[in-house]
Amino acid sequence: MSEQHMDGTVAVDASCGKAGFLVLLRHGQTFWSESGQHTGRTNIPLTEVGRQQAMDAGARLREAFPEGFDPECVFSSPLKRACQTAELAGFAQHGILDGIAEWDYGRAEGRTRQQVSEASGFSWDVWRDGPRSLTPTLEGDWVDTLPDGEQVNVHSGAGETLDEVAARARAAIEEVTPLLQSGRNVLLVAHAHILRILTSQWLNVDPQFARLLRLDTAHYSVLSVYKGDNVIERWNA
Repeated sequence: MSEQHMDGTVAVDASCGKAGFLVLLRHGQTFWSESGQHTGRTNIPLTEVGRQQAMDAGARLREAFPEGFDPECVFSSPLKRACQTAELAGFAQHGILDGIAEWDYGRAEGRTRQQVSEASGFSWDVWRDGPRSLTPTLEGDWVDTLPDGEQVNVHSGAGETLDEVAARARAAIEEVTPLLQSGRNVLLVAHAHILRILTSQWLNVDPQFARLLRLDTAHYSVLSVYKGDNVIERWNA
């Protein structure tokens, strides 16, 4: 059960004995999140802005969930930007949940939508077309130099279909469900697309619904059970 405050925060009553809240936190800003380059499995770090965003997100979460999260109930994607966000938000003790790694964009990795559209000869949309619709000539490995001089290794393969990502998200939900059913709150620190797709699976709707959910860098959302239904308690806070 939650209590909505006048400032929009959600305070959690841990004594209610009901199912816990599933809290989703997107990582902070990266250079590629600003440039619009598809960032799936590339291990790109946070920018300085992103690091501050992560710390600020931690403060908002502590206000919304004053009783916090047990260390065994906090999970991060295995990717650096998510792990950094978890640590800077105040959750240095966290598990790794492979199922919440970002969508593998395959041939679109490291490229903007405009770049992949021009290379493939049609107006490409990741939700409608998926990575495997792109020309195989985009596959390969290279090194990208970030604006601060750091270099990251980029791999572009075949990528994942939306249905494959949705199946992975359902498995992640199943993995944390016992914790939620015991009345404990669970925090997942991950990425925009996987968290939006995971939300669609929480709601038991078509994963295409996820494209309608905006989730900004270092913003959190809360999923819950209300009168027997899986619902969105709060979004993009």
